[in-house]
Amino acid sequence: MITRSGAQPSTPGPAESFTGDVTIQPLFGAEDAAPYTGAAVTFAPCARTAWHTHPGGQRLVVTDGAGRTQQWGGPVEEFHAGDVVWCPPGVKHWHGAGPDGPMTHLALTGVRDGQVVEWLEHVTDEEYRAL
Repeated sequence: MITRSGAQPSTPGPAESFTGDVTIQPLFGAEDAAPYTGAAVTFAPCARTAWHTHPGGQRLVVTDGAGRTQQWGGPVEEFHAGDVVWCPPGVKHWHGAGPDGPMTHLALTGVRDGQVVEWLEHVTDEEYRAL
């Protein structure tokens, strides 16, 4: 089966879950034999997710630009195109673009008990800049 590029419309990241301009391009949904979803997500400079967890974990394959991520209680870390970020199941974290340009990553997100993500509070500007 081939899913053609653009077959699923992109959507803006909702303000309840993101800060700044974010575009989500769904790539595929979960199936019984492959219990994970895929999306290409593009963040404008300084745009980021809210704090959140993934019951089934998430891998981010960074395809363009540079970004930042942080696990709750840990330091803010930078990543770049070609890097892969692992977000373990149940670990509170955020991720987004760096301040100097946009960033795109492929998000491969595990599904557990029908759940993909639990959204929490927004990341403050102070938390984002704590690099």
